[in-house]
Amino acid sequence: MARAFLFILDSFGIGGAPDAPAYGDDGSDTLGHIAEFCAAGAGDRKGLRQGPLVLPNMSALGLLAAAKLATGKTPDGMPVPERVFGLHGAASEISRGKDTPSGHWEIAGTPVMFDWGYFPQGEEAFPADLVDSICREAHLPGILGNCHASGTEVIARFGEEHIRTGKPICYTSTDSVFQIAAHETHFGLDRLLKLCETVRGLVDPLNIGRVIARPFIGETVQSFERTGNRRDYSVLPPEPTLLDRLVDQGRKVHAVGKIGDIFAHQGVTRVIKANGNMALMDATLKVMDEAEDGDLVFTNFVDFDMLYGHRRDVPGYAAALEAFDRRLPEVHRKLKPGDMVLMTADHGCDPTWRGTDHTRERVPIMCFGPGVRSRNIGVRNTYADIGETIAAHLGIAPGRIGRSFL
Repeated sequence: MARAFLFILDSFGIGGAPDAPAYGDDGSDTLGHIAEFCAAGAGDRKGLRQGPLVLPNMSALGLLAAAKLATGKTPDGMPVPERVFGLHGAASEISRGKDTPSGHWEIAGTPVMFDWGYFPQGEEAFPADLVDSICREAHLPGILGNCHASGTEVIARFGEEHIRTGKPICYTSTDSVFQIAAHETHFGLDRLLKLCETVRGLVDPLNIGRVIARPFIGETVQSFERTGNRRDYSVLPPEPTLLDRLVDQGRKVHAVGKIGDIFAHQGVTRVIKANGNMALMDATLKVMDEAEDGDLVFTNFVDFDMLYGHRRDVPGYAAALEAFDRRLPEVHRKLKPGDMVLMTADHGCDPTWRGTDHTRERVPIMCFGPGVRSRNIGVRNTYADIGETIAAHLGIAPGRIGRSFL
């Protein structure tokens, strides 16, 4: 039998989505623009990094070839390797929306072919009857925020008032989300999670994809800091995913990071939490030692999106990519005969783009392991081909959507 390791570099798009204009994202390119800025010196930050973007391991695994497939050009300042190892290509998304559940579910063979509900831009994001219901059912004196905002900005703006009044900070974005920030001790982590469960039920009729708990600590605006106890309350996928199919066949799915939350803990046999990309890599390497034949280890590396993409931080994103790249040899050393690693992304979040939200892009496919033959698999018509490749590798029946590229 075999093992599979699926790594999602959250938001690491490579541009070129054919339907990007429909999302206002024509020309967005997370990798391409980071490389362009770094090559021009705009990715330098004292004490962090400088110079062109350096990703030798992912480049050798076909990242630059995938980017050229997606956009027709090679990212600036990045030397093209003489030889590429493993399968490499790009994939377009067919799901509606450009958010986390849509991308992950499509990868797992269940594209989102319906429209999510969204909260409108304006003075107040949430309808008055929803706010009233939340306050009544959760016994709250009111809420703060009620707006479109980034997480760090809204905590800086309302955090001290939240501590003083006990009102949670509620906000949204152009994604289908209802986010709640609250202090871990003054408000209470357990109370925040219970509040999110209440809100999850109240927004179900609005078809909102996720309710997200955003706990933080600190006493003043200068010391506020979000913690690693984030929790996503997602709706269930509309039909069984690759994860369900594996579990039904008696296989184990090890969900590292926020994977369990994204799939509403359906089709997951084990959840491993960690805070930050390096801790997630440490946890993944440990699980690689423990996974058995037929298992899937599924990790989301969230920092690319949460810390750098949404915050439009080019040097931070570049440094995080370089740090991740440096650790890939550790992954390679853990592989056994029959193992396969597949690296991809769930959407884009171009840190040079206007606004603070995700961008509609193609994603890279880099697939390697003992016995994986090197070749170009082209541009796939759906992310679901990724999940179907894992299904084929692990020897379970194919799903309804997608086609293995093995």
